[in-house]
Amino acid sequence: MELELRHLKTVRAIADAGSLTRAATALGLAQPALSAQLKRIERALGGTLFERGRHGVRATPLGELVLERTRVVLPAVTELQQEAARFARSPGGAAAFRLGGTHGPLLGALVDRLADVMPEARVTTCASWSERQLADLLAEGRLDFALAGTCGSAAPPGADGLAWCEVAVDPVFVMVSEAHALAAAREVGLNELFDAQWACVPGDGCFGDCFTASCARAGFTPRRMYETDTSSVVHLVQVGRAVGLCRATFPSTPGIVTRPLRDTPLAWRHLLGWHAVAQDADTAATVLAQARTAHASVAARSDSYTEWLAARRMP
Repeated sequence: MELELRHLKTVRAIADAGSLTRAATALGLAQPALSAQLKRIERALGGTLFERGRHGVRATPLGELVLERTRVVLPAVTELQQEAARFARSPGGAAAFRLGGTHGPLLGALVDRLADVMPEARVTTCASWSERQLADLLAEGRLDFALAGTCGSAAPPGADGLAWCEVAVDPVFVMVSEAHALAAAREVGLNELFDAQWACVPGDGCFGDCFTASCARAGFTPRRMYETDTSSVVHLVQVGRAVGLCRATFPSTPGIVTRPLRDTPLAWRHLLGWHAVAQDADTAATVLAQARTAHASVAARSDSYTEWLAARRMP
């Protein structure tokens, strides 16, 4: 394994936290996964970096050497990324946007909006199911803006120096086959789906735990969850294998209907993130405004979401 920048960040996080347990929490990883990663890093460097004790971890001499280098390397790389981002946006050339986002219609709608208001801008995109990965790409200067999200009011993906602003909050809907017994219902209670198998796109936030907790409040434990890509989720729903979980903005799809969950037990908060130092305030404000307009346009194309919103505006 070749040593990468992210490995140095992991070593730094362990040292700062003082224990693998606290470091795993800060990094959003399970402790066994962090322990396995540390072992791979130690093999690459040729020795043990930390000694474990009753009160946490303590750096070995080799660990101290590596940590001393991280104090120089990590700030230098961060400064380089920020300077490069500022240079790329300096006057004299057309604007360029590197956009990241989780899978869904909002990313494409934002590209469309930017093409309208900045027709000369060059836009590239990077899609990932991992909000944490998108945050890391922002922090490393490899993305300019990222559309990510959190379940309910959970904190945004963590990385130093990032700014996150709310674009919109959507209820979570269910996708069912047109042949499903509940396809004609105006809204569906979770308890009516107690015997369903489920499908959704994976994520590294707390959505899975929140869904399980919502099911428990409804009086059941989900039978099975298929975590897979969007196309596979759609297929599983179309053939009646599973009930899908989706944001309310999910576009109309042949063979599928989307329905609100009664009492809205789950919500998804769309966020736009950028590096606070690398982006000027005017550019960030423009992209945020276009992201909100993009969300409104996507929501307007969903009949079930439009009906849900209209029902809540009624006196």
